[in-house]
Amino acid sequence: MAAQETVDHKYVYDFAEGNKDLKDLLGGKGANLAEMTNLGLPVPPGFTITTEACKAYLATGREPDGLAGQIEAHLESLERGMGRRLGDPHDPLLVSVRSGAKFSMPGMMETVLNVGLNDRSVVGLAAQAGGNERFAWDSYRRLIQMFGKTVCEVPGEEFEHALDEAKRARGTTSDLDLDADDLRGLVDAYKKIFLKHTGRDFPQEPREQLDLAIRAVFESWNAERAVLYRRQERIPADLGTAVNVVAMVFGNLGPDSGTGVAFTRDPASGAQGIYGDYLANAQGEDVVAGIRNTVPLQDLERLDKRSYDELLGIMARLEGHYRDLCDIEFTIERGKLWMLQTRVGKRTAAAAFVIAGQLVDEGLIDLDEALHRVNGAQLAQLMFPRFQLDHDFESVAKGVGASPGAASGKVVFTSARAVELAAEGEAVILVRRETNPDDLNGMIAAKGILTSRGGKTSHAAVVARGMGKTCVSGADEIDVNVPAKRFSVAGQTVSEGDVVSIDGTTGKVYLGEVPVMPSEVVRYFEGTLDPDEADDALVRAVHRIMTHADAARRLAVRANADTGEDAARARRFGAQGIGLCRTEHMFLGDRRELVERLILTRTDTERSDALAALLPLQRDDFVEIFREMDGLPVTVRLIDPPLHEFLPPLEQLAVDVAVAQERGEDVAKEEALLAAVRRMHEENPMLGLRGVRLGLVIPGLFAMQVRAIAEAAVRVTREGGSACPEIMVPLVGAVQELETVRAEAEKIIAEVVGDSGVEVLIGTMIEVPRAALTAGQIAEAAQFFSFGTNDLTQMGWGFSRDDVEGAFFWRYLELGIFGISPFESIDRDGVGRLVRIAAEEGRAARPELKLGVCGEHGGDPESVHFFHSVGLDYVSCSPFRVPVARLEAGRAAVETVGSDSR
Repeated sequence: MAAQETVDHKYVYDFAEGNKDLKDLLGGKGANLAEMTNLGLPVPPGFTITTEACKAYLATGREPDGLAGQIEAHLESLERGMGRRLGDPHDPLLVSVRSGAKFSMPGMMETVLNVGLNDRSVVGLAAQAGGNERFAWDSYRRLIQMFGKTVCEVPGEEFEHALDEAKRARGTTSDLDLDADDLRGLVDAYKKIFLKHTGRDFPQEPREQLDLAIRAVFESWNAERAVLYRRQERIPADLGTAVNVVAMVFGNLGPDSGTGVAFTRDPASGAQGIYGDYLANAQGEDVVAGIRNTVPLQDLERLDKRSYDELLGIMARLEGHYRDLCDIEFTIERGKLWMLQTRVGKRTAAAAFVIAGQLVDEGLIDLDEALHRVNGAQLAQLMFPRFQLDHDFESVAKGVGASPGAASGKVVFTSARAVELAAEGEAVILVRRETNPDDLNGMIAAKGILTSRGGKTSHAAVVARGMGKTCVSGADEIDVNVPAKRFSVAGQTVSEGDVVSIDGTTGKVYLGEVPVMPSEVVRYFEGTLDPDEADDALVRAVHRIMTHADAARRLAVRANADTGEDAARARRFGAQGIGLCRTEHMFLGDRRELVERLILTRTDTERSDALAALLPLQRDDFVEIFREMDGLPVTVRLIDPPLHEFLPPLEQLAVDVAVAQERGEDVAKEEALLAAVRRMHEENPMLGLRGVRLGLVIPGLFAMQVRAIAEAAVRVTREGGSACPEIMVPLVGAVQELETVRAEAEKIIAEVVGDSGVEVLIGTMIEVPRAALTAGQIAEAAQFFSFGTNDLTQMGWGFSRDDVEGAFFWRYLELGIFGISPFESIDRDGVGRLVRIAAEEGRAARPELKLGVCGEHGGDPESVHFFHSVGLDYVSCSPFRVPVARLEAGRAAVETVGSDSR
């Protein structure tokens, strides 16, 4: 009972007290050091200060009560076990102080080696090492350098300059050529640097060194680089770091000592073998710092075969124990091997899939676990082409990697020119300050899109991702001059027709053409590469894991597709239907003039004529899509955006008309258009006349679309196909809106369908918060809900998606208000709760209600897991994201089963 009463205040654990499952408390490094200790592997003794102590320190600015005493007790135990005291002038114990968070953050936080050395114990260390004064003074200079930089923020370059000066004086470029006297002098130089920047002498009290180093590791959790890394890797900011205090073992004692890093498999490809680096007569930081060239790990067999053989045995044991690729750090001290760290190793996306498949074959994991070991973000990386940077290509600008891929082409500045050159067989890159819906044709024609404004949720980014088109947005170093058909960057001018290359993963922009490598994974998904015949282990691994994901998942996966070509691609990628067909995209390009006619009509007859002209065009579009989706559901959203998007900007049109009037030109048509634009002008059009409101205000608009859908479905059915249309009414906020539209639609459907056997479902898009909160009422009139999470997020947060990212999202991310943009990954607590409420109340009113999502979140890995947990029937995303959603839906299913069984 007494032990239980003190457990909440236990801040320090000996390595023998922990295990690998205590990462939350001991951090990854401490938990794994404990695990290796319990396995009987040669681990230097030590103890771990918990993440709870770190969090308490960061919250209050001081160590929690009891921590100092626990450190003292564990230090005394370590001293008894080693037979040495910290900083003893005759036989000193030295320790390293290392960070270790739950999730690996290599290089982001602090480490201090050789703690305990001072002007007296350095002599004892030399005697301890058999009179090796060079080793002792080398260790002392390392302590001052690391302690000064890490604990006291002394500029690291000053220590480097002093080291370079010492080497120059010796006439060498290698620190190994410095003798004991050189290093003794270097210690004096380092002390002066320390005093200059801190105003105090280097601390000689060993326990003070230890305490200050521990605090520095705590504080490094909130260092700028650590914060940036966590944000990039989506690591929670409230975990804190553990601190590991470990008895020093020395790889810098001479040629029979050294340090290295080993991987149990190749972290780049997943291939089995011996991978790693070794550096003789060095401490661990030397390998990371790259101050000397390492040798391949295989060379250790020649240098120290006994240690090499022992290391290989330990590597095999650790991989079998952890059932995964292991990343290992080790030191050899005069022929004695010591294990300093192991962790599940970071790997490339390709290696993740290959290794998962290998481990299944070896019986170490099952397919469920293999599915758990990979993720959609990795799969997305594998699907996009990559630049082959075999030669030196220097980027001239960097923006946001908005849509992955690699694209090269001739620069164009207008959509019309993009279409023109693409028709001639030219690859083009569309360069704009920012794009708008009028640029769609050019975006389709272009190999890639480059903008100087915007971010990951800008128009260019969203549309490009939907098309699987490479896009770099927000490259603000580029000064775009559309009228002059050029842009300037880095002191150079790029004119229309010049070639550039853009990397949609890194956001980098290159001048000239950079060669690309095609993705075999995409060839596999498109059906042009048979996995059984592929030589590529990656393709076989992807096929195997995807097959298991499809078998395991409950969520169906549909695609957002607006054309027959998109629908065909989506089907090849495994889509089980179309979850969003946006009809407004069908009104752009050559049809824009017809839409203007519709807007400008002043009589019923004129309006009917305009709608009649649009009907066959719409019908033909749907016929093409239904044919490609034969037998699969197609959800068609009736026209959604405000009509002003199909008209010229008010200010520009007014100027053009005024100028023409001054010239005495006939501008009757333009004046009528200007009057219409003024009549329809709204201060906030996204909250104005759009969606269902258009269908209610403009008689015949929705009726024309419903008729086109029904007629297309009947035609395809009579051709011998199977059309399964679902009509989605957008922006509904009250059940009465849906009831009105549905009543008109059902009359038209009954008239057109007749005895053809075509069944047409009618539902709504839940994108207005009120619709989510009144879902029980709306479900009485809807056969399905599809959550439009883009608008639901926009209205739920009160954010204008087109404006906020560049305006202040960067600051929200910096402050930790967002871990990630809510437009990228669903806001579970707010917008997600609206989805959950609507799903529960909708199903309560209509148990057979079909539930899906068609916003950008449908292809986001984290969001897919949420939609699985809410009980949706399907997610819908861009065709190129379909495999990602399939994989994540499978992962969500096996993780749910695993948690249920636990």
